[in-house]
Amino acid sequence: MDNRYFVDSEFLSPAALEKKHRLEQDPASRADPMAYLPGMEDIHSDLSQRVLSRVAAFRPEAYSAREVRAALSHRVRNEEDLMALLSPAAEPFLEEMALLAKEETSRHFGNTVYFFTPLYIANYCENYCVYCGFNCYNHIRRMKLNEKQIEREMKVIADSGMEEILILTGESRAESDLAYIGQACRTARTYFRNVGLEIYPVNTEEYRFLHECGADYVTVFQETYDIKKYETLHLLGHKRVWPYRFDAQERALLGGMRGVAFSALLGLSDFRRDALATALHACYLQKKYPWAEISLSCPRLRPIINNEKIGPQDVGEKQLCQILCAYRLFLPFAGITVSSRESAAFRNGIVKIAATKISAGVSTGIGDHERKYTGKQDHEEGDGQFEISDGRSFGAMYRDMEEEGLQPVVNDALYV
Repeated sequence: MDNRYFVDSEFLSPAALEKKHRLEQDPASRADPMAYLPGMEDIHSDLSQRVLSRVAAFRPEAYSAREVRAALSHRVRNEEDLMALLSPAAEPFLEEMALLAKEETSRHFGNTVYFFTPLYIANYCENYCVYCGFNCYNHIRRMKLNEKQIEREMKVIADSGMEEILILTGESRAESDLAYIGQACRTARTYFRNVGLEIYPVNTEEYRFLHECGADYVTVFQETYDIKKYETLHLLGHKRVWPYRFDAQERALLGGMRGVAFSALLGLSDFRRDALATALHACYLQKKYPWAEISLSCPRLRPIINNEKIGPQDVGEKQLCQILCAYRLFLPFAGITVSSRESAAFRNGIVKIAATKISAGVSTGIGDHERKYTGKQDHEEGDGQFEISDGRSFGAMYRDMEEEGLQPVVNDALYV
């Protein structure tokens, strides 16, 4: 790819601008979203077909109050129960769902809530995803932290008391290669007990390399499980290949990662179908790899730089709560994360019902933790991926969780 794709749109060459326009206007100019590109490993997993066939049979409007009541009465919920709980018929039962979800959460997690902080180390991206602030055509300040800057950001975060970090990059192998990410993992291991990654999907042996560098778990957003919609939203780049992204968590486990996290970005397509697909994806992988730590999240679309109109249209807080409760009732052992995309009031409430993990001291920009934590800064900053809603510091959130009667946890890992 022409390196000029990495710079601001106003500096794109005429040929690059023409290609951008053609991608937007002419579907025939785009690559097949189901075709693997050179270098992509195909592990020949059957999980995607199992998930897609089940979701294809899902008719949300077909469920009745009787089926919802039956699902709520079961001690162990099956896939049909999950579908009923995700249906519009379950909305009047939200209070009952919340009470049952709270019981399940308490049974398996007590009153604990886990904390982590995301750290974006680069925002260069080779993908053209129309809803993302990092997309290669968006006019933003691009930045990649060097090794020294990464360590300074990590030290500032660790000094606040945080013991788990999630390292993120834009999806660019050219700017954020495996060696760069691996070194960030090694640095993180000196400051944190748990290290997560949210990067572009890679092959099994590459996940093994990152695990050996210090990474414990991998998060991958499928964005939407609706392949037709996915194709219209991801117009360029490796991310356009839907099946390679779908199998990323399985490759990560094959590469030695301890845990994996799943998510759809609610608001991109039919949120009920995407929620069902996410839960089934996690469930099927858990059954295939019973030793793996499985978690889910439910992020909603947020405004981005240069496009403040982006939002989760038909997914309000009520619908989000329904999904999270359905997840807890279907997968009682799974971790559930609610990000700073949501308001402080919503997060304060949902951690007492279904969620087990929240981010604190969050920034989606590049290289700005030092300024936010200490007020000092000696380098430029890169723009963020999206707007957050809950900007509380780690200390403030810790106090708030204690006041809610919860036990904040920064680490429960023991290395021997």
